[in-house]
Amino acid sequence: MKASLILAVVLLTTMAGRAEPFIPTDAAQPLERLRATAFDAGQHELRELRAHLSLDPTNATIAAQFARDCIGRYRSEADPRYLGRAQAALAPWWNAAAPPVSVLVLRASIKQSQHEFTNALADLDLAVRIDPRNAQAWLTRATVLTVLGDYAAARRACAPLAQLAPGLIAVTAAANVVCLNGDAESACRILRSALDGNPSASAGEKGWALTTLAETCERLGRHAEAESYFKNAMSLGQRDPYLLGAYSDFLLNERRPREVADLLKNETRADGLLLRLALAESKLTPRPQSCDAHIASLQARFEAGHLRGDFVHQREEARFQLEILHNAAEALRLAQANWQAQHEPADVRLLVQAARAAGQPDAAQPAMEFVNKNHLQISL
Repeated sequence: MKASLILAVVLLTTMAGRAEPFIPTDAAQPLERLRATAFDAGQHELRELRAHLSLDPTNATIAAQFARDCIGRYRSEADPRYLGRAQAALAPWWNAAAPPVSVLVLRASIKQSQHEFTNALADLDLAVRIDPRNAQAWLTRATVLTVLGDYAAARRACAPLAQLAPGLIAVTAAANVVCLNGDAESACRILRSALDGNPSASAGEKGWALTTLAETCERLGRHAEAESYFKNAMSLGQRDPYLLGAYSDFLLNERRPREVADLLKNETRADGLLLRLALAESKLTPRPQSCDAHIASLQARFEAGHLRGDFVHQREEARFQLEILHNAAEALRLAQANWQAQHEPADVRLLVQAARAAGQPDAAQPAMEFVNKNHLQISL
């Protein structure tokens, strides 16, 4: 486990006024479940690439492949250690003004994951100027701009994908923007048609399209359709922490915490999934003993993040303060800070809910103005 978790234990046991450490009374009680896997071909390939890279650390081709695989692993496992390994592989070019395009795009992806959106966009702008046919650069740029709520610029970034990455990827990227910008019904029709017309698309591509459909239908109040799309995405067998989190939020909103607890019982490494597991457990009667351990672990992780100067998880911490600790004032402070960084539908809902809970509805005005300006179809 990372050094931050060792630090977390120290915080839990020494800082006055903080959460007390959870000590199980039953020696057989599991504190964390690890996913057991057979021979992992991906890990074997990573080890080989790392061995080659250690012999030739300035080989941009090997470094880019290793970083690319680590980023993919980070996205499937939600384990930040892989992001650190990717950044370490790119260390010879990390501060370079004009590294190879492949490094620029990967560096931007890492910065995006670290919520350094402005720096990520700077790298991507340079990448597409050097190589305007780089589909991954355009796709990542569209994704970052969508997170920031700059839908006009995101649409422009999607336009080249129609030729560079035709098929389900280009359609989903464009439809995802349209879904958030006032024409969700049309975007859903386009996505359904694209799914039918691309039966040979990869499971990852189909999962993205289905998850977009599910989230959009939920915002439109079509819950039965949303659940159908979520289940179809889950049935693809791809490990996708984002999908797990989105489906868990749907089930929590439907007041089905038992299903969330069952779904996430082995998902304690990723902060966002652990948060949803703790939320689900806190709503169960009787409340499982593991809930206290999960809440203590979350508290420790957030405190350790503060000491590191890491504020990537402000959205999760705001939800933790609002829904578990019921500290509306602190939740509002964190939700406002989070709003300065990103403008996704979850950020809109969070700011509105925290402002209402704190008795300061006017504090949600920036989110309400954003909804009205962009014609975001969302139930608040």
